[in-house]
Amino acid sequence: MKKTRPMLYTLSTCVHCAATKRFLREHGIEYDYVDVDLLEGQERENIRDEVMKVSGGFRFPTIVVGKKVIVGFYEDKLKEALGL
Repeated sequence: MKKTRPMLYTLSTCVHCAATKRFLREHGIEYDYVDVDLLEGQERENIRDEVMKVSGGFRFPTIVVGKKVIVGFYEDKLKEALGL
């Protein structure tokens, strides 16, 4: 069974975002991410709209695993979504 590659919406200065990335690396999970605070202009607006659409808010980290959305670093929720 192919595992879903998580998508992370993060901030470069967020400790919870860094903890999420570290957790995924430590568990050998490949992921995609975007540091929203490092974007500019229309690209930033597009990602902001995307985060709002998937999570209903603008908080970080926002983690998308398949159809599951986790807002914040909750190790138990992340393990469950990833099937760990």
